[in-house]
Amino acid sequence: MNNNVATWFELPVTDMQRAKAFYQEVLQASFKDETMSGYQMAIFNADEGSVSGMLILGEQYQPSQTGAVVYFNGGENLSMPLDRAVKQGSSVLVPKTPIHDGECGYFALFSDSEGNRVGLYSPS
Repeated sequence: MNNNVATWFELPVTDMQRAKAFYQEVLQASFKDETMSGYQMAIFNADEGSVSGMLILGEQYQPSQTGAVVYFNGGENLSMPLDRAVKQGSSVLVPKTPIHDGECGYFALFSDSEGNRVGLYSPS
């Protein structure tokens, strides 16, 4: 059994193609498309055993800047995905910020193409 606290996430979207294009550019992500019980899903491709999740479009899912925040791996330089997000029309909500003077890494927050507040994390 894996000891990750989080095991799955779902990011609500209102336009699946726009959201996929956004994350493909910002995170260099790829997806597996699925439909289930009337919901459109785009599952982030990840290594087996890794925590992953999906973009989801459906009646019960509404994007929000006030709900839970998902933090994505920002790689070694948060400036790169943040710059790509801004080029895709995103707003940076919190720029690269040290956690405990950088001892615990760095984070940033931005608004995605759907209006969700999303985070990035980097160890350096």
